[in-house]
Amino acid sequence: MSRELSPEAQKEFDWLVTRYPQREAAMLPTLRLIEREFGCIDPEGMKLCAQLIGCSPAKVFGVVTFYTHYKRETDGENVVYVCGTLPCALRGSDALADYLCDRVGIGLGETTEDRKITIKKVECLALCDQAPVCQVEDVDWLRVSKEKADEMLESLGIPKRETAGAAAGGEEKRS
Repeated sequence: MSRELSPEAQKEFDWLVTRYPQREAAMLPTLRLIEREFGCIDPEGMKLCAQLIGCSPAKVFGVVTFYTHYKRETDGENVVYVCGTLPCALRGSDALADYLCDRVGIGLGETTEDRKITIKKVECLALCDQAPVCQVEDVDWLRVSKEKADEMLESLGIPKRETAGAAAGGEEKRS
C-alpha cells in the first residue's frame, strides 16, 4: 500500500525543503509531517519519507528507531513520554516511570490491551529545570509528582487506583 501526501501536506513539504541546504536535512520535520498526515510513522510512512527526501528507506528507519518521539503504529492512542536524561533521573524519573507503568498495568514501552496508553522513556524533553517531565501529545507535564501523574492519567481517561509505585516531587503543567 503506497502512500501519498494530501495536496495541503505536499504544499507544506515543498515549502519545508526550501528551508534546508540539503533535502535530506529536512528528514525530521518531514517525518513529523507524515506523522500528522497519517497518525503514525509506519513502514509505508518511512518509505514515503525516503522517496520525498531522496534517501534509502533504511536510513529513514535508522532515524525513526533512534528518535523515540515519533508515534509508531504499535503505540496506543496516547503516548506518555517520560524524560530519562540526567536532570530528570536525579529528580526521580525512574520511579515516576515505574509508578505510571504500575498504575496502568504495563511495562515500559508497552501498550495497554485497550490500546489507550503507551508509556515510553525518552531522551531530553528540554525542560531540565522543571524535572521530572512527561509529555503527552503536545502538552508538557512539569515537576511530575505521584499526584500530578494521577492527574495526567485521569485527563486521558484512566481512573485512579492504588498502586505500589512511587514518583518524584512537584506540580506544574505547561501547554
